[in-house]
Amino acid sequence: MIEFIHVSKKYGTHSAINDVSFFIDRGEFVTLVGPSGSGKSTLIKLLIAEEKPTGGQIVVAGRDITTLSSRELPFYRRKIGVVFQDYKLLPHKTVAENVAFALEVSDTSGPEVLAKVPEILEMVGLKDKGKSMPDELSGGEQQRVSIARALVHQPKLLIADEPSGNLDPINTWEIIELLFKINKSGTIVLLATHDKEVVDALKKRVITLRDGKIVADQVKGKYVL
Repeated sequence: MIEFIHVSKKYGTHSAINDVSFFIDRGEFVTLVGPSGSGKSTLIKLLIAEEKPTGGQIVVAGRDITTLSSRELPFYRRKIGVVFQDYKLLPHKTVAENVAFALEVSDTSGPEVLAKVPEILEMVGLKDKGKSMPDELSGGEQQRVSIARALVHQPKLLIADEPSGNLDPINTWEIIELLFKINKSGTIVLLATHDKEVVDALKKRVITLRDGKIVADQVKGKYVL
């Protein structure tokens, strides 16, 4: 489903990613770990086609995304859901409007938006929060809205980049449980995190980056740096 083939990325003389190769199959839950500057953020940018590699291929669902044209990029990105640490919600829109906006910008019809938004909010446990404003929600609830927005196009891949970085332990595990639920529906989940406790408890595949290289790829791994 997702394959990095000898991928490298340089910024000037600095090598952010160096000859990285790995494969992620359908339905996997993969944790990406590594110290600051290890290359995690660059790898994610490459996967969402925000950056192009200096060398190598990135193949997603049989297509080399490094060759996508600017016209093709929006369609590719709709197949990927991305969740960030800082939520990135629109502060002057309600919860429902935040989720609807992700559909509206892709020209989804009004009736389809009205049908989809309540379904997605119920999926993330926010069916009664549609009329709330983001600043009326807890951090965990705001992250759930962010996840709901990432799911509107039923992505084959969900990238969660430090999704619990601003959350307390209880909300952290609620978000992790939600990611498990999404993964069980068949969506690949790629979780980038610094949280050792989460990684060790998950007992899922762990890819460890250091200095732009993969130094470990464990089927049921632990956070070891």
